[in-house]
Amino acid sequence: MLTREDDVEVHALHKRGWSISAIARHTGRDRKTIRAYLKGDRVPGQRKKPEVDPFEPYLAYVTARLIEDPHLWARTLCDELEDLGFDQSYQTLTRQIRLRGLRPKCQACAQVTERANAVIEHPPGEETQWDWVELPNAPAEWGWGPTAFLLVGTLSHSGRWRGYLAPDMTRPHVIAGIDRITRRLGGVTKSWRFDRMATVCHPASGRLTTEFAGVAKHYGVSVDVCPPRRGNRKGIVEKSNHTAAQRWWRTVPDEITPEQAQTSCDTFCRTRSDVRMRRTKDGRSNVATVAKREPLSAPPAAPYPATVTEVRKVSRQALVAWRGNQYSVPPELAMSEVTVAERLGGGYIDIATASGIVIARHRLAAPGTGAQVRDHGHVVALDTLAQASASSSRRPHRRKERIPPGDTAREAADALRHNSTDSSTTDAAASVIDMSVYERAAQNRTHLP
Repeated sequence: MLTREDDVEVHALHKRGWSISAIARHTGRDRKTIRAYLKGDRVPGQRKKPEVDPFEPYLAYVTARLIEDPHLWARTLCDELEDLGFDQSYQTLTRQIRLRGLRPKCQACAQVTERANAVIEHPPGEETQWDWVELPNAPAEWGWGPTAFLLVGTLSHSGRWRGYLAPDMTRPHVIAGIDRITRRLGGVTKSWRFDRMATVCHPASGRLTTEFAGVAKHYGVSVDVCPPRRGNRKGIVEKSNHTAAQRWWRTVPDEITPEQAQTSCDTFCRTRSDVRMRRTKDGRSNVATVAKREPLSAPPAAPYPATVTEVRKVSRQALVAWRGNQYSVPPELAMSEVTVAERLGGGYIDIATASGIVIARHRLAAPGTGAQVRDHGHVVALDTLAQASASSSRRPHRRKERIPPGDTAREAADALRHNSTDSSTTDAAASVIDMSVYERAAQNRTHLP
């Protein structure tokens, strides 16, 4: 197939008197192709249709299957067609579906976006909406894997939101995030709204789990679970998720730490999100002003007593990083993995080995302050081990250090020399030639050959 640009060039060369063979050699095309375009038998930009359409026998089956299931994957449909003798490629199938318009519009799904939506009233202090948002391409230095997670809580009336950055979506992180966000939003609303996340309810039935029911009682709120496939019920937090992903997460640099990223998220919410203007009955006000007017209840004095656990790697200095600070462990655990457990509201952390034995407990320092909390016994043990290693004979070698052969090497060298001397004598004795043999042969020779 020639493009319109190629067709224009072919006609221009033909007008100049070039032969069809010369044009074919110049463009790298077949002579029959050039001749067909010059005669007008073929149109540029359009492939020549085969006389027999190989897709025609399968047209009825593809049409029927896509009418039955408008969301059927083309890959699945291709698998079914291959069992029926379809020998063309998957790309050919998708192109035929697209060009022929075989995939119909799903009427059931169209009603979701085209139907009328009722306006849901959100009185002040009535509801907080919660949701997780996945943040791809997390910095590798965090050790969280390819994805980070942000728990977002939004006040339904004012639209004020805060986030909690976490390595996973386990129940302890949900509880820790709820407590942190609630205190930064200024208080507790009358109800919390969730989608059917497994850490809050049973997804099939929507009933609260036993563990999260205790959390709701601790904060004195009621819990509303969204019906299945009703995303409009929590559209406010969905918009907050979109803002967090597109305006904040996309600009987070690679060299930042998780604690610095959490601080950056709080700063963004305070300086960017809270200054948005909203229409109210009293006129236009920003989000922060509207949120201050909401009648929120004071949060409990202490968070719900859940235990957050994470696996961390010990540094060469026998320190474990946690919430922007470092805590000491015995020096024998340097460069190994340990489990850090923090009881929310307890004010301390436990550090355990891989087998579950707790080997250190420290009082928590203020998060993100860069403090080093060291146990006196750990410091003494680390100094003793470091001094013993430095004074031992197994110190690391210097690059230009002189190390002559030792006794073992010299003994091995003497053995090699002794063996080589004996073999040389034997070889020399074997290579001595008796000249008397040649002398007798010469005396017996009386004439030239």
